[in-house]
Amino acid sequence: MSRITYPATIAGAPEAARPLLQAVEKQLGSVPNLFRLASVSPAALEGYLSLSGALGKGHLPAATRERVALAVAQINGCNYCLSAHTYLGTNLAKLDEAEVAANRAGRSNDPKADAAVRFAAKLVSARGHISADDLHAVRDAGYDDAQIIEIVQHVALNTWTNYLNEVAQTEIDFPTVNADELAA
Repeated sequence: MSRITYPATIAGAPEAARPLLQAVEKQLGSVPNLFRLASVSPAALEGYLSLSGALGKGHLPAATRERVALAVAQINGCNYCLSAHTYLGTNLAKLDEAEVAANRAGRSNDPKADAAVRFAAKLVSARGHISADDLHAVRDAGYDDAQIIEIVQHVALNTWTNYLNEVAQTEIDFPTVNADELAA
């Protein structure tokens, strides 16, 4: 049971959040618990959706964005986000089981994506205090400054959802994946 009560339906959400939740439902076919939780603060939901939408128009491929989300969720121990991004990574970004496992371990089986995932994992574990070598490694893999900024922003956005779901103990509404159960 969630430690923060959130609406069970769109109609039960604050009035300002309802159109936002309706848009989520139209896009995804349902309203996952994360969105209903964020709707308790319509401003927070709007901020999350706005940033997520803007980043979706960025220069990182969807698969790389999911890879980063998996690494961040694993490091932060967020089972809700790990479950959601395992589902999304597998079903939408078409990541295979080996790739999902690699992402959860902070790497990728794709050489270019590996640099982005390692950089993202380092950002989380070092709380942003990366070295010049870390920055050179992601650049050397072919990421430009705009993409590096987007990686940082994805880390921040995913960290926010991780923290929100951990604070609330949001009920997982995806096939459950547990951060404590990482295959070697």
